[in-house]
Amino acid sequence: MKLTREGIDRVAVLARLRLTPEEQASLTEDLDHILGYMEKLNQLDTADVEPFNHAVNIENTLRDDRVTNQPNADALLANAPARDATFFKVPKIIE
Repeated sequence: MKLTREGIDRVAVLARLRLTPEEQASLTEDLDHILGYMEKLNQLDTADVEPFNHAVNIENTLRDDRVTNQPNADALLANAPARDATFFKVPKIIE
């Protein structure tokens, strides 16, 4: 698949990029090489290859989601300059 300058212009518009003519030429060549490699990969027979989502078989070791430090409102508000029951009291900033 050969990329044209119009194709590069379209990709640049979608990506919201402003490209100079030199950048367009360079990008055309680079993307053309990438698409060439993709064509090579498409020619490979992958019928007997199982799909996978990670190169290494890793299992997540997740812990139970437990609260280990119960919030204590008095301790949390101990250094507050002003408080109203269990809330921080702050000055009004919007008129």
